[in-house]
Amino acid sequence: MENFKLIIVEDVPLELKGTEGIVRNEIPEAEIIGTTDNEASYWKLIKRQQPDLVLLDLGLGGSTTVGVEICRQTKELYPQVKILIFTGEILNEKLWVDVLDAGADGIILKSGELLTRADVRAVMEGKQLVFNEPILKKIVERFKHAVSSQLARQEALIDYEIDEYDERFLRHLALGYTKEQITGLRGMPFGVKSLEKRQNELVKKLFPGGESVNATRLVVRAIELGIIDVDNLMPDAD
Repeated sequence: MENFKLIIVEDVPLELKGTEGIVRNEIPEAEIIGTTDNEASYWKLIKRQQPDLVLLDLGLGGSTTVGVEICRQTKELYPQVKILIFTGEILNEKLWVDVLDAGADGIILKSGELLTRADVRAVMEGKQLVFNEPILKKIVERFKHAVSSQLARQEALIDYEIDEYDERFLRHLALGYTKEQITGLRGMPFGVKSLEKRQNELVKKLFPGGESVNATRLVVRAIELGIIDVDNLMPDAD
């Protein structure tokens, strides 16, 4: 790894001291050209001397959105500057998504192994989306859950003989559409009576015991079986 210039953005003095210690002891290629604990002084720093890497904490002055905006604006003004988030926001997953959307090159959570030379080298060598173990573990868990849910849904569609129109019908019922509204969807070639018949057939498939259930219970059962994904309920284009 070649030598590079670094700015550290951190508003907790003790954590700043610890971060500086990690950099000086573990990453000798890094030259710390400035540290700052607020947005205003950060912009003065970066205008005075442009770094190769910004090590950015997100929680500045009690606000998490400041760090996200610093990341976004830095990437807009200085797209060649790498930004590695080093944050104690270990539970705020929405914040992680926001800062990745803002262009961050990676996120290192202040737990587990903390910041390593390997992480920094990966960023400086152009690797995108560098994460340390705590966030990687969550990403893998979500990936496994998503794949398992998708497989369960595919199996349910086959096991219960659910076709495209059944899925669309159930999904729009779940979204609160009436049968009259569903008949108006593009590519849905059914009238209200046909949909009522389809609903009765679905009840027989999903409730083999012969229960009499309404549309709400039918939708709940479809969600339980994975036929429709409650996390991805989107209406068709009109």
